[in-house]
Amino acid sequence: MALLYADENFDYPVVEFLRLLGHDVLTVQEAGRVGGNDPQVLGDATTAGRAVVTFNRRHFERLHRQGVVHAGIVSCTWDSDRAALAARIDQAVAAAGSFAGKHLRVNRPP
Repeated sequence: MALLYADENFDYPVVEFLRLLGHDVLTVQEAGRVGGNDPQVLGDATTAGRAVVTFNRRHFERLHRQGVVHAGIVSCTWDSDRAALAARIDQAVAAAGSFAGKHLRVNRPP
């Protein structure tokens, strides 16, 4: 089980599937932090000991490369098959083990 923090634009049905797979997922909306910028989202997630789950790969990858300390970033390619996306995230998180400070990329298959 991973502690995840879904950013504001992350697809809520994927959050629900991740929860069914046993992950503890908190959304920005549930945390009452709507409207924050990417550094704030990453900071809030890190403070809570959670990895950010996002579709916003470019901005979060930039933060990661700048050396910002974080509890993990999981950036994903959007997929209309939300269950399949959740399964790919689940597999990537399980394979990574501890991913604090890491940036995991979960891509939609071609």
